[in-house]
Amino acid sequence: MLRPIAVSELLDRWQFAVTIIYHFLFVPLTIGLGLLVAVMQTLAYRRHDPEWDRLARFFGNLFLINFAMGVVTGIVQEFQFGMNWSNYSVFVGNIFGAPLAIEGLLAFFMESTFLGLWIFGRNRLPPVIHLATIWLASIGTILSALFILAANSWMQHPVGYRIVGHKAVLANFWAILGNSTLWAAFAHTVLAAFLTGGMFLLGISVWKLVRQGDRAFFRPVKLAAGLSLVCILGVIVSGDFQARLMDEQQPMKMAAAEALYNTEAGASFSLLTIGNLSGQPIFQIRIPHLLSLISTVSWNGEVQGINQVQAAEEARHGPGSYIPVIWVTYWSFRSMVGLGFLILIVAGWALLLARRRRTDLPRWFSWVALAGIAMPFLANTAGWIFTEMGRQPWIVYGLMRTSQATSPTVVVSSVAVTFGGFVLLYTVLGVVDLWLMKRSALRSLSEADEAEEDEEGEDRRGSAGAALVY
Repeated sequence: MLRPIAVSELLDRWQFAVTIIYHFLFVPLTIGLGLLVAVMQTLAYRRHDPEWDRLARFFGNLFLINFAMGVVTGIVQEFQFGMNWSNYSVFVGNIFGAPLAIEGLLAFFMESTFLGLWIFGRNRLPPVIHLATIWLASIGTILSALFILAANSWMQHPVGYRIVGHKAVLANFWAILGNSTLWAAFAHTVLAAFLTGGMFLLGISVWKLVRQGDRAFFRPVKLAAGLSLVCILGVIVSGDFQARLMDEQQPMKMAAAEALYNTEAGASFSLLTIGNLSGQPIFQIRIPHLLSLISTVSWNGEVQGINQVQAAEEARHGPGSYIPVIWVTYWSFRSMVGLGFLILIVAGWALLLARRRRTDLPRWFSWVALAGIAMPFLANTAGWIFTEMGRQPWIVYGLMRTSQATSPTVVVSSVAVTFGGFVLLYTVLGVVDLWLMKRSALRSLSEADEAEEDEEGEDRRGSAGAALVY
């Protein structure tokens, strides 16, 4: 039986879930598109190719829109830790302070500073220095992910700490940076981000090539398809490594991913279940021994069941339910994996078409490529939900339960009002973001060039006016 959740805790959890998932829509695209813009500008610089330069500026505009939305939505997370989750902040503050401070002072300032230089330094900096600014901004986004994941991985697998007066105190910072959970999550997350950028680039480029007849966009089709294919294979391999770590560090999460209630050797994996996950299902498609192979790299490896892990957790931590919401973990895991294989098919298909048919891609494939843009976003969201929901009832695994982490003085009405406000605000921001992205993506390269020239002219006039005033 799952424990009843207080209304205030439920609202806190929903509010944080909505805001973090919304924010996480922008993060992978920022990381992935930032790298791709840097690659395109590098090709332009090395080959003295104006067409690659125009493409870099075209997709750079989309990157900037997405980056701005990511910054705006990310700020909210910092405030929620102090307002909705004050007990949690008190408990982990000594641990989280270091990686989050480094993320803010090093990574975020690095990406924002060099991004500003990239935007305003196009005609003011030497070409090689201007190229370096976009690479440094891209590296900044990757470093930002590293330090955020360092904090999150400590929640999944606490290391390098000691408990002093009911607080977790940092004992070894290098243990936190060397956390096996961190590097598995970092590889998986960053490769997924590059994949998100690659599929976005692929979808836009195929649409522009096929529907608008702009042959310049054939170049990024091959780049995006090749990168996406490599990255989805990397995501699959890193995800497999994560599964083995999960079986060792959080066996309940692995058991919940399969709805496996009793320990089993040579455990099968269900591709699809129709009916009750906790009883006799109506219909199932199962692959023999696959779960054991995923968890233990052994044909007949033993995978612990929910009932056995529950008994072990009760013996270690006391009475209570340590079982997450099974249908959420089961279906979010399958959604993530299923979408990953769909992406593999689309990326491989696109690369094959691009190599065989040159620029005359079939018109119907533009719809496939456009749908492919959404696949990594859905897979990222499903993976995030599985990772965080599968850890429940722990907010810090084995150390602090989610029910202990909320703010004791924040009343239900306050959370309800702010939750409603965030939903309304984020809906408006989402509509604005989609409108801006669509408007920018539908421009032709010549229209994008003219718009940029107009902006540069206004910038120069503004600078001259400022000089006269001073």
